[in-house]
Amino acid sequence: MTSARLTDTLRSLRALLPTTADYRDLRRTWKGDLVAGVTVGIVALPLALAFGVSSGAGAESGLVTAIIAGVIAAVFGGSNVQVSGPTGAMVVVLGPIIATNGVGALAIVGLLAGVIVVVAGVLRLGRAVTYIPWPVIEGFTLGIAIIIFLQQVPAALGTAPGPSTNALVAAVESLPTVSWPEAAWALGIVLVVAAIMVFAPRIHKLLPGSIIAIVLVSVVAVVAQLPVATIGELPPGLPMPIVPELTFDTVSPLIGAAFTVAALAAIESLLSARVAASISDTGPYDADRELVGQGLASVASAFFGGMPATGAIARTAVNVRTGGRTRLAAIVHAVLLAGIVVAGASIVAVIPLAALAGVLMVTSTRMISVATVRTVVGSTRSDAVVFVTTALITVTFDLIYAVLIGIAVAAFFALRALARSSGVHREELLGPAEPGDERIALFRLEGALFFGAAERMLERVGDIRDVEVVIIRMSQLQILDATGAQVINELIQALERRGVTVLVKGIQTRHLQLFTHVGAIASLRHQNHLFDDLPSAVEHARSHILRGPVKPVRG
Repeated sequence: MTSARLTDTLRSLRALLPTTADYRDLRRTWKGDLVAGVTVGIVALPLALAFGVSSGAGAESGLVTAIIAGVIAAVFGGSNVQVSGPTGAMVVVLGPIIATNGVGALAIVGLLAGVIVVVAGVLRLGRAVTYIPWPVIEGFTLGIAIIIFLQQVPAALGTAPGPSTNALVAAVESLPTVSWPEAAWALGIVLVVAAIMVFAPRIHKLLPGSIIAIVLVSVVAVVAQLPVATIGELPPGLPMPIVPELTFDTVSPLIGAAFTVAALAAIESLLSARVAASISDTGPYDADRELVGQGLASVASAFFGGMPATGAIARTAVNVRTGGRTRLAAIVHAVLLAGIVVAGASIVAVIPLAALAGVLMVTSTRMISVATVRTVVGSTRSDAVVFVTTALITVTFDLIYAVLIGIAVAAFFALRALARSSGVHREELLGPAEPGDERIALFRLEGALFFGAAERMLERVGDIRDVEVVIIRMSQLQILDATGAQVINELIQALERRGVTVLVKGIQTRHLQLFTHVGAIASLRHQNHLFDDLPSAVEHARSHILRGPVKPVRG
C-alpha cells in the first residue's frame, strides 16, 4: 500500500470516530438537551422494561440496553440527536432466537451482530438503506406493529404465550390457557393503561402517559393485592461485564441469527437517523459512522447482558421535539435510567406485566399511520402490492426476508415500468421523398435497452420486410446493458444475413465500448456504416438503394 493510499485510509477511519465538533453547540443548547434527555428517559423507561420482558430476555436486559447502548451509540454514532436502545423490531427478531436457543444465546448474537454492523460501517455501506423503497419501509413497519401487538396478547390476558415462535400462532395457542378472573384483572389493567396513554397527551402534550399509567396501576395492584404477574426482583445496579463463551459449537448455530439481527439493526438505525435529520435543524447524519456507533453499542450491551441496540424512531422524535440538539440529550437519558436502576429496582419489581403489555399495545398502534397506509395503497397498484406483500411476509414469516422480497418485488415493478417506457419507433426519412425510400426503414430507439426490454426491440425491428437498408438511430438511447447490446448485435447479424444493410447512427460515447465488446460493431458490413449525424446516414442509405440490392450472406 502506498503512503498516499495509507493516508487516505487513515483519514477515512478517523472520520468514523468522535470529535470535539460533536459538541460545538453545547454551550448554547445544554439546557434544552438536559430537558430533552430527562423527558426521553421518562418515555424510555416503560419501553425498555416492556421490550426486555417481551423479548424473553427480562426487564433487566431491556434497561441495560437502554443505558449501555444508549451512551455508546450517542458518543460514537453519526447522528447528533439519535436515541438508541431496545426497540420493537429487534424484540420481534430476538423473541424466536431466545425461545429456540435460550437466553444464553443473546450475548453471542449481540456480540456477533455488533461486529458485523461495525464492519459494514468501516466498509462504507451506510448509504445502502437509501435503496429501500418507501412502500417496503411502510409495509415493514406495519408488520412489526402487528407482531408487537400480537406478542402482548398473552400478557394482556394473564397467561403465557404458546410454544410457536410465530406471534400470531403463539397468541392463538395461549387462548385455551386463559384463566378467569385473573384474566379479567390483567385485561382491566391493559385497558386502564391504554386509556391514560391516549388521554394524557390531550390534557398536555408533555404529560408522560405511560409513566403515569404504570405508577397508578402498580399502586392499585400492590394495595389491592391483585392476582397479576409482576416484573419481579431486579438486581440493584448494573451487572458486571461478562465475556460470552465463543467456541465453534456456541457460535456456528447462531451465525445466521447474528446476520439477521445485524441487518435489522443497520436498517432501523439508519432509517431512524434519516428521520431525525429530516425533522431537526442539527445538520445531516453520517450513515457510516452511525453503523459503527450502533455496532459498538450492541457489542458493549452484549458484555453486560443487554440486547442488540438500534436507533429508536419514537424516542428520537421525542428528543428532537422537546429541545434535544446535541448528543448530551441521549447521554442524559441513559444516565437517568441508570439512576432509576440503582435507586428504584425494588419499585420497578412490582410493576404488573399486563401494564407493560398495555404500553406496548398502544405503542404498536401508534406505529401505524392510517394516512400513510392510505397514501401508499392509493398511489399505484404496484406500490400497494409491494406494501401488502412486505407486511404479510413480516407477520407470517420473517422480517429480513420481508424486506428482501419487498425490494425484489419493487425492483420487478420498476424494471417493468422502465421497459414499458422504452420505445422503438419507425420514422420518416429526412427531406423530400426520393425513389426507393420505401425500401429504407429508419428506427429510433429511446429510453432504456436492457434485459427487460431488449427482446421487444428485436421483434419490432427484426420482423421488418421488403426493405434493403435499415437505419438504427441510437442518439436518444439513455440506458444500455450487455443484454441490450448483444440483442442489437444479433439483430444486425440477422438482417445482414437476409441481405439488409444496417446503418447505425448516433452511438453515444459511453455505449461505444460495450457495443464493441459484444461484437456489434464488427457485425456491421463496413466500419463506415457508423454515423454521427442522421442526414449522412440517410444519404448513404439512398446510395445503397441506387446501387441495387445486396446478396444475402450464406452460412
